[in-house]
Amino acid sequence: MTPPPQTLEHRFVGYVPEELEERTLYVSMDYATVVHSCCCGCGGRVVTPLSPTDWKLTFDGRSVTLTPSVNNSGFECESHYFIVDSRVAWASRLLPHQLAATRRRDLQAKDAYYEGDHSDQAPVERSRPKKVWSWLAKLLSR
Repeated sequence: MTPPPQTLEHRFVGYVPEELEERTLYVSMDYATVVHSCCCGCGGRVVTPLSPTDWKLTFDGRSVTLTPSVNNSGFECESHYFIVDSRVAWASRLLPHQLAATRRRDLQAKDAYYEGDHSDQAPVERSRPKKVWSWLAKLLSR
């Protein structure tokens, strides 16, 4: 059964709080990460790192869009949804072969990106992933 439509609030924060409020996206630009409680209501902590090969956040001054979709196949709920203009748009669960294809495509995109020449990027952008991954590792170890 698909949960009801919902609108999400966004908060730009330095640090993500330990206790997450439902229907709230916590956006940490310092750590290039968006964290929220799973939109299905299961309480799962969803962490979406922002990077050229992961998720992208668009803020229009009033609402946020997070792309690509959020696929919680690792959670018991297996929820799958898009966040567009601060609203949740539910999608069907991915089948095992779709999930495998998505993971292969993601790995190929990362390989292609990180093997390329990115010397034209600002030093801050080049150093950010290490900071993000160490923070993410701490978050996931809780």
